[in-house]
Amino acid sequence: MKQLGLDGSIQEESKKVRVQDIRRLPLRYWLLVLTIMFFYNGVFPFVADASKFIQDKYDGYDQQTASYIAGAVYDSSLVLSAAVGILIDYVGMRGLLAVLCAVLTLPVFALLAFTFVPPLVSTLWLGVTYSFAAASMWPSIPLVVPQATLGTAMGLATSVQMIGIGISNLIVGRILGTKSSSEAKIPLWRWQQMMIFMLANTIACIFTSITLNIVDKKQGSILNKMTKKRPQTEPQEESDRTPILNEEDDRRSIN
Repeated sequence: MKQLGLDGSIQEESKKVRVQDIRRLPLRYWLLVLTIMFFYNGVFPFVADASKFIQDKYDGYDQQTASYIAGAVYDSSLVLSAAVGILIDYVGMRGLLAVLCAVLTLPVFALLAFTFVPPLVSTLWLGVTYSFAAASMWPSIPLVVPQATLGTAMGLATSVQMIGIGISNLIVGRILGTKSSSEAKIPLWRWQQMMIFMLANTIACIFTSITLNIVDKKQGSILNKMTKKRPQTEPQEESDRTPILNEEDDRRSIN
């Protein structure tokens, strides 16, 4: 805000925040919230059941090993997130990255549902797309909402995300269809249906992210611009001083 020269005006606007400010949140914001929700609908419910899934589908994996493999999603994010965030700050292109992350997540659930490729490949892959998605989607919210409503916008986005994850967990529970999932082996076809549900959420994420980019392009493409720019104050100051020096030199030459 200081770099943009908006810190003073933001403080004045923030004093006037009302619940009705939700109506000020633009279409781009709601499309971004839906994109976040659908992406996380495919990540969190999967990770919650990934250990049991690996034990049921793949031979030779005990509970401990399966848990390590499932946790590779967060291990990847732990290693990559900081570097990815710095990269996105300089590159920008948050809207396009949201689409790319959703598209690249599709093969993860397809491999898990219909192949016997080692599950570690899929969990590491998902960890990479998850890192890029989190670093590109969440920081996009301050770019598309009035700054005085930023806290409201972030809180509302989190609420919608959690509502989506909660509903997804209920649906996954119905698909798996057992009360003693930790003991009984769940049939493979049920796991396939669960992965297809994850695919459906990812496809919905692709649709909302593409729509987000279309709307954003019509309104200035702010999501796909770089946010870090080199300060231009010093060159401007030097250019401002040059005419003054030239005038003084002229006066001296006249005298």
